Amino acid sequence: MNQPLAYVHPRAKIAKNVVIEPFTTIDKNVTIGEGTWIGPNVTIMEGARIGKNCNIFPGSVIAAVPQDLKFDGEESTAEIGDNTTIRECVTINRGTSSRGKTVIGENCLIMAYSHVAHDCIVGDYCVFSNNSTLAGHITVGDYVILAGMTAVHQFCSIGSHAFVAGGSLVRKDIPPFVKAAREPISYVGVNSVGLRRRGFDTDKIREIQNIYRILYQKSYNNTQAAQIIEAEMEISAERDEILQFIRDSQRGIMKGYSQS
Repeated sequence: MNQPLAYVHPRAKIAKNVVIEPFTTIDKNVTIGEGTWIGPNVTIMEGARIGKNCNIFPGSVIAAVPQDLKFDGEESTAEIGDNTTIRECVTINRGTSSRGKTVIGENCLIMAYSHVAHDCIVGDYCVFSNNSTLAGHITVGDYVILAGMTAVHQFCSIGSHAFVAGGSLVRKDIPPFVKAAREPISYVGVNSVGLRRRGFDTDKIREIQNIYRILYQKSYNNTQAAQIIEAEMEISAERDEILQFIRDSQRGIMKGYSQS
């Protein structure tokens, strides 16, 4: 249902039961899936790919060109997965030639005034609280929570099930399953509350805690800790995910609180 005061480009692909409120602008080369609600005063620009049953609140700007001086007008997209809510005045820029797309996964909640820059890849079931800011080329796993006013440096990675405390400045990679806080950003424990809510049992949480004790509380460097974890800890999906994250880190992982 399109309001007469909204502008929808004739080449935009809009599912029949999408609701578009007044004073919204939707450009060409846009796709919006079934059941999505687009609030008033939303701007959806060329290259947006919005899934089913999303809610996009007033003032949001989706798929604006990247704030990157190297951007040369190349074709790229900003993709939002099914069942994701974008609150007021959120900005999500489309990609550059680096990745070609910016992605927000399914079932996410991106709260008011947050910004997701070009070439970010965000997983499913993430929650970004108000004023969270992602610079370019950031990778975020599934079930990540960023508390309010978190700012993440370009090219950083945040592992799945991580929790980042409000007001944090993230300059290093944050491994999966942990809580991160303080300045500089540091390991402050395993995200046990979040893990329990998602069905991790006590034994599995204890296993993850034991892995991070080796990494953060035994005075090993990261290479030594990874070797010991691989040699001494039983094989599991969580162990392997942590090890892979450490080995793939480009900016280096955050320090433990005793090292800060």
